[in-house]
Amino acid sequence: MNRYPVWKYAIIAIALLVGALYTLPNFFGEAPAVQVSSAKAVIKVDAALQARVQAALQEAGITPDSVSLDGNSIRARFDTPDTQLKAKDVLQKALVPDAADAPYIIALGLVSRSPAWLTAIHAQPMFLGLDLRGGVHFMLQVDMQAALTKKADAYAGDLRSLLREKNIRHGGINRDGQGVELKLRDEATLTAARNLITDQLPDLQTTTSPDGDGFKLRASIKPEALRKVQEQALKQNIVTLHNRINELGVAEPVIQQQGLDRIVVQLPGVQDTAKAKDILGRTATLEVRMVDESTEARAAELGSGPVPFGDEKYLDRNGMAVIVKKQVVLTGENLTDAQPGFDGQTQEPTVNLVLDAKGSRIFKDITRENVGKRMAIVLFEKGKGEVVTAPVIRSEIGGGRVQISGRMTTVEANDTALLLRAGSLAAPMEIIEEYTIGPSLGADNIARGINSVVWGMVAIAAFMCVYYMLFGVFSTIALSVNVLLLLAILSMLQATLTLPGIAAMALAIGVAIDSNVLINERIREELRAGLSPQQAIHAGYDRAWATILDSNLTTLIVGLALLAFGSGVVRGFAVVHCIGIATSMFSAVFFSRGLVNLWYGGKKKLKSLSIGQVWKPEPEADTAPTGASLASIATSPLQSPAKTDQP
Repeated sequence: MNRYPVWKYAIIAIALLVGALYTLPNFFGEAPAVQVSSAKAVIKVDAALQARVQAALQEAGITPDSVSLDGNSIRARFDTPDTQLKAKDVLQKALVPDAADAPYIIALGLVSRSPAWLTAIHAQPMFLGLDLRGGVHFMLQVDMQAALTKKADAYAGDLRSLLREKNIRHGGINRDGQGVELKLRDEATLTAARNLITDQLPDLQTTTSPDGDGFKLRASIKPEALRKVQEQALKQNIVTLHNRINELGVAEPVIQQQGLDRIVVQLPGVQDTAKAKDILGRTATLEVRMVDESTEARAAELGSGPVPFGDEKYLDRNGMAVIVKKQVVLTGENLTDAQPGFDGQTQEPTVNLVLDAKGSRIFKDITRENVGKRMAIVLFEKGKGEVVTAPVIRSEIGGGRVQISGRMTTVEANDTALLLRAGSLAAPMEIIEEYTIGPSLGADNIARGINSVVWGMVAIAAFMCVYYMLFGVFSTIALSVNVLLLLAILSMLQATLTLPGIAAMALAIGVAIDSNVLINERIREELRAGLSPQQAIHAGYDRAWATILDSNLTTLIVGLALLAFGSGVVRGFAVVHCIGIATSMFSAVFFSRGLVNLWYGGKKKLKSLSIGQVWKPEPEADTAPTGASLASIATSPLQSPAKTDQP
């Protein structure tokens, strides 16, 4: 009756083994480390740089615990914070000779002390949030007016191309604020231009006014389209921040929208605010412009003349000057993919680009009109522009697939593709709020959170063991398994643990023990009803299951509502809460019954259960004197007046 088959015990054993292995990394703690990352998109972090880091530390007499290449960063781990600070100074002098033009970012951080054999099976500790680990917090304000102006520039370029295709003559197109002004000579041309805008650019609304002998047509963005532009600009900036920060190796950054035009960035483990700003400064804007190849521009490139009006001067990766026009042909938002490859005929390295529909149309027009001329791809980082490549347009390019080639090595092609894939900001941003949380405050929060959970478990365990005796011990073991599985699942998911998450963990303990209380009380009721101990165990678990399921489902509904409609710390609380409900049902019902079956299931002539006081109703007054009834109940807390086989 009360025996588990072998496969159920196998499931329990596997769950305990997996839970122990994936929870273990959380107990090794974190070590101080120095992280070396690239400060420029064209500088790679590879094994050669790792060797330079090791050599610099060895020359300074500093012995790191380990130096590892992790993604796009190198992390050197040390035993004490003092050694960490010395190592940072050494690497700063060795790798960054000119602070004004730093090729690398040297930042303080924390890395896990987990042994290599745990890392080999992908057992990683949970990430700790800003309130537990310390780090830096920024709030960035997105310049929505710049985003709208940029969109108006794009509409002006689209309108210019459409009018050229339809052969509609005009007196000039100019952007005025967030609108586009078009001068037309007669009413017929005005009507044709208005109809073209209505058909091809539905997000624009038009107004007309007299302008001397002709007309002026003003196209402005509709209110609903304005909101869409702002939403897309915010989303694109968030995605770009994710791409850039992830490439720099910052562990589990928090990047989320706040309000209509703000972005919150949290970088746990980063203690240097200046270096964190450098990381945010890596966000770049990508633009495609035509190269000015006039005689005046050639002279400006050689330094023998001024930059022509309407042009700008930038340097390429070799330090050579390139004069490009101010007019932007395409931006990074028109690029959907960039991959390195080889030319099918010459076998030279190339970069293959894929443009969206709008970008394809613009690129086709530009290449048709500028065959034989050069087109520059300019990357703007920290306010400085750099020409990534300036290939020659060989022929008209349609279909949205572009191949960049010419004087590139395989490494340069890979680097260029990586730059173009990384994305660009849809609008500039500025930091309006920043603060740093030190590691000592984070350690204090961790200690307080752990103490609250541990002492809560101790108090519950003491009560359960005293009140339910051996069944209380079973419940305590099941509660410990619940916490073990909860930590293991959070570690496997690489979740970020915060103070609200610790609060949800404490709540999960209360929910889990409530299920055991229901089971134990149900077994007591069955014993009072006169069932044998084995029957009481079987009936107690079966009949308590429906109540446990109902109570956990209702609690889970609340957790899912918090997860669906909450944000930030509320979602973190909801995630731990929902996982805790699932693990509590496994540990309180499946695991605890396995323990009880293992202890009592093989006893055929079981006479009693160690489950604490089993109160029985008093006999009726006409069948036994009151004094005799009181005396018989008081004889033994585990025996009833009538001699039965139950405890």
